[in-house]
Amino acid sequence: MTSEHTLSGSKPLPAGSRRATRFAHNADTTPWYVYAALLAFAIGAPFVIPAYTTQVAFLWLMILFALTWDIVGGQMGYNSLGNIFFFGAGMYISAVVQVGLFTDVGTYTSARGGEQLVLDHGDYFYGLVLGMGAAAIGCVIFALILGRIVFGLRGPYFAIGTLGIALSARELTGTWEWIGGGSGIAMPVYPGLPHEKSVVFYVILFALAALTFLCVRWLYSTRFGLAINAIRDDEEKAEAMGIHTLRHKLVAWSVSGFFLGMSGAVFGNMTGFVEPLEVAFPTVTFGIFMVVMALLGGKGTLWGPVIGATLFHVIKEVTWTYLLGWQWVALGLLIVVNVVFFQEGIMGWLQRKWPERFGITVDEGMSAGAAGREAAR
Repeated sequence: MTSEHTLSGSKPLPAGSRRATRFAHNADTTPWYVYAALLAFAIGAPFVIPAYTTQVAFLWLMILFALTWDIVGGQMGYNSLGNIFFFGAGMYISAVVQVGLFTDVGTYTSARGGEQLVLDHGDYFYGLVLGMGAAAIGCVIFALILGRIVFGLRGPYFAIGTLGIALSARELTGTWEWIGGGSGIAMPVYPGLPHEKSVVFYVILFALAALTFLCVRWLYSTRFGLAINAIRDDEEKAEAMGIHTLRHKLVAWSVSGFFLGMSGAVFGNMTGFVEPLEVAFPTVTFGIFMVVMALLGGKGTLWGPVIGATLFHVIKEVTWTYLLGWQWVALGLLIVVNVVFFQEGIMGWLQRKWPERFGITVDEGMSAGAAGREAAR
């Protein structure tokens, strides 16, 4: 795949020539030792900094959030404000499956009186695995059904439409008494010590984040990645070239829903309690965070969401610790600065500054005609 771009902020070229960039589409030029360092950190964190196991586990969740949002928002150009819907839907699907395997859900939620379902290790993990699988499949089905409705919208209308889905789901689950309504539903009790629980869910979240990264890394290197980038750049031209745009959009949203549904199932078991407002569908927190993290790191790039999620999570934890009462002000200022002054994000700036390090070759002396022919090839 070849293309041409003009890089801003560069020195002027002689008359009759132009700067052309040639690059492998979404090529991952990351050295092996970066992956080795990340793996070493992930394995060693629960042992080196055991007091922060839960905080690092949340980091993997934030990375998953940013990666899944960027599939549709960054790579395809459809900025969704409702991806949190899949997170909450997966959480409730998992809860119903895990509780329903051992007791009647309606009776359990209406008459439990603070009592929780206590299981042994075998039953607990059997229910957890089934719950995660059901959450993933259920969210893919939701994505395929709802996508046929909202993908008829574009721009801000699409963003508002997806936000409406998340808000509607929150209200519906809050009035559905069979699953606890506004009172929520208690998850089965983890059959082990608190630290053991932290480590187990740390490993699961890291595995999910790593699987999500590897999946999108592969997707972006295929023709599917080229197709959704074409939709982002000009959807009408993509359709004229024979790309089935609706099919690609549905697949992209389904991939996001698949991983978000499983993450919701895991998070529900981590918290031990599921309710619609603050846990399942936290639109003003997690729903906004996943957008901000992708923008901060550089949307439409492979590593941008990872870098943005890491930086945002560190800032969030520091402000929550040392600026209690002002944490939302600090995060709000970060969002404003990012959106107004730093729209390309960290990876976008790095790629513009040092294109060669990211597999982008800059030809200073290529003529306009030669550049056009090269791009056509």
